[in-house]
Amino acid sequence: MSDSLQRLEEKIAYLERHVVEQDKVMLELAETLERLKGDLAGIRARFSETGDTEGSPGGLTDERPPHY
Repeated sequence: MSDSLQRLEEKIAYLERHVVEQDKVMLELAETLERLKGDLAGIRARFSETGDTEGSPGGLTDERPPHY
């Protein structure tokens, strides 16, 4: 009985460590996501400053490509 109890304790210790590691990774991913959201908001703000409603950089929506 003590062997099975010891194996269960080892499994519980492993799972607790795994949960802690997952929590760290999830926190890191959440911080990265927030940073990327801020970056995207900045990019959207820059595009809106150009006055182009289509969202293309520099307002070149109707301009023909140079090879035509």
